[in-house]
Amino acid sequence: MAVRIVTDSTADIPLAQAQALGITIVPLTVFFGEQAFLDGVELDNAGFYRKLQESKALPRTSQPPPAALQEAYKNLISEGADGILSIHLSSKLSGTYQSACTARDTLSESRIPIAILDSCSISVGMSQAIMHAAQEAKQGVGLEEIKVHVLDELSRTHVLAVLDTLEFLKRGGRIGSAQAMLGSMLNVKPILAIKDGGAAPLERPRTRGKAYARVAQLVSEMGEIESLCIAEASQEVGQQLAQAIREVYKGDIPFYKLGAVLGTHTGPGTAAVAVVTAQ
Repeated sequence: MAVRIVTDSTADIPLAQAQALGITIVPLTVFFGEQAFLDGVELDNAGFYRKLQESKALPRTSQPPPAALQEAYKNLISEGADGILSIHLSSKLSGTYQSACTARDTLSESRIPIAILDSCSISVGMSQAIMHAAQEAKQGVGLEEIKVHVLDELSRTHVLAVLDTLEFLKRGGRIGSAQAMLGSMLNVKPILAIKDGGAAPLERPRTRGKAYARVAQLVSEMGEIESLCIAEASQEVGQQLAQAIREVYKGDIPFYKLGAVLGTHTGPGTAAVAVVTAQ
C-alpha cells in the first residue's frame, strides 16, 4: 500500500476529485447559531453562502477534534498505508494543525510514520500541492520525498483575494466599524494576500473591475508561472477575475468553490487566485 494523503475541508478539493486521488478529507464544523454543519459534508458552497446572507449572526467555524483525525489515521493504517502525510490550513488561521499533531501523538505506538504539515495557507493556496502529493503517492513515491515536494510547491504558491465588501471583516472583528463604513461609502474592493500564514491587506481599489485588473497586474509581475487556479464564492465573480487574468496568462485556469472557513471572514462576492511560480 502506498503513502496516503489526509487534509481538511478548507482545501476546497471537490469530493469526487479527492476520492479519485485517494485523499482523505476531515471536515471542519460550521455553526450558524446553535446549528452545526460538517463543512463540505452537510453544507456545500451554495448552502453556506445562502445561509451567510440570510443570517443575522456571523457563523463560527471549529477545527476537527483530534479524535476525528485519529480515526482517519487509524482507518488508513488498517487499510494498509505504509505512511501518512497530513496537510492542513495555516496554524495562524485555525487549530486544525494542532489537532492533527495531537492525533498523531496518540498513535505513537504505531509503526506507520505520520507526517503533519502546516501549509501556512488555505483553500487553493494548498490544494494544488495536496493533489500533486496524492498523485505521487499513487505512483509509489516515498513519504519523505513527497513531503519535500509539497513544501517546495507551497513555498512557490501565492494567493491573492478580492473581497466584495469589508462588512464580514468588520463582523469578524478584523477591522473597525468606521473603517468598514468608509469602505462601503467608497465602494472599496479590498485585495488580500496570504503571507506568513496569515491574511494581509494589500490594496483597496475603488471598484471590483479595478481590483481584478490590479490582481492581474500583480500576477504578471510574478515571473514564469507553473500553474494557476481560482477559488470562487460564486461563478460570476470567478469568471470576472478569470477574464482579467487571461489578459496576462494564457494557460489553463481550473475553478474551485470557495468554502466556509475563508468565506466566513470574507463574505459572498469573494474570488481568489493561487499562483504557483516556476523554479
